[in-house]
Amino acid sequence: MVVGLVETAVPTAKSTISSVVKKPTFLSSDPIINVARGDPTIYEPYWKKMGDRCKVVIVGDEFMSYFCNTMNLCWFLLPELDNAIRTLHRVVGNAMVDDDRFIIVGNGSTQLFHALLYALSSPDLPEPINVVAAAPFYSSYPEETKFLRSKLYKWAGDANCYDKDEPYIEVVTSPNNPDGSIRGTVVNREGGKAIHDLAYYWPQYAPITSKADHDAMLFTFSKATGHAGTRIGWAIVKDKVIAAKMVKFIEVSSIGVSREAQLRAAKILGVIADDCRNLDLKGENFFEYGRRLMSERWGKLRELGMKSNGVFSLPKYPRGYCKFTGEYTDSNPAFAWLKSKEGLNCENLLRDKSKIITRGGPSFGVDSTYTRVSMLSRDVEFELLLERLAAIKGTVNGN
Repeated sequence: MVVGLVETAVPTAKSTISSVVKKPTFLSSDPIINVARGDPTIYEPYWKKMGDRCKVVIVGDEFMSYFCNTMNLCWFLLPELDNAIRTLHRVVGNAMVDDDRFIIVGNGSTQLFHALLYALSSPDLPEPINVVAAAPFYSSYPEETKFLRSKLYKWAGDANCYDKDEPYIEVVTSPNNPDGSIRGTVVNREGGKAIHDLAYYWPQYAPITSKADHDAMLFTFSKATGHAGTRIGWAIVKDKVIAAKMVKFIEVSSIGVSREAQLRAAKILGVIADDCRNLDLKGENFFEYGRRLMSERWGKLRELGMKSNGVFSLPKYPRGYCKFTGEYTDSNPAFAWLKSKEGLNCENLLRDKSKIITRGGPSFGVDSTYTRVSMLSRDVEFELLLERLAAIKGTVNGN
């Protein structure tokens, strides 16, 4: 059987970007390519050229106290970061951040996810509250929910299959990780609560069609700007009681969040917002740069698919009017959700034949014909990925 890459799925407009797959010039074909992780090194060239604009200087006697602002509910949140987060969301238009919303900072959105599970649970319930997400769901949700073996909450699987007449928490990721689809809640029953993970709701990944306005929303510095190592995430929460419980969770688990990391995040978010508002800016602002780069990568991957006859397919996404750019734009998700023909294990196929490490469908609650491929690697790694995918055509035989 001949294996290649084709483009199928829900009909929609095709990407207008088209470019020739280039062979990498200094990375051999021997190494294993690991595109299982979502490490956002794609943005390194942009931040390198920014030079001293993002420099932060901290002297020896700064940030010695545990406390940032005792008048704020989130007492460890740096005022500069609070202001930078609200400003950037207003500039982009992707989330409501009115003054009555509470900003809670965490050590990445992972800690905030745990904080929300704690805050939305009740010790008075006879059984742990069920936590569900519609498949394909983010692969870390089950592990994170089960990890502490909490008596407050438990993982209950695919929201599409949830039929219990019990309290529940539904986790909604939109755009979704792994497949890039735009989502809402599925269960919609009395007694349900929701966590909206909006890590990828930024202009480089999807059209900004409206301001998200949910009870509890999660964002992360890593996917917004690429600075994964800074370990900063934030939640936007409507209810003061829920926000206070989240603060208590972070207080007990880590006594707050590094103020050095917060200051760096505030500086970079501020630079992005300033550039987006600067009508005289020479060159691209960060989101223009990111959208162009992601669009080019998706264009190359789709072109490779159209030229191949084989067994892989890629999703298509509807165009949407982006209020940030003022035009209709394509979705360019952070991950490619590959599907092979029935009977083939997509993850194993890529690993065994091309030394491409991906994350297979079972990790996301679906079958092994699916696998997730990161689109966020460095240029040389991405070009080698394309080369390896193109080479699969005509090299795999099956029964």
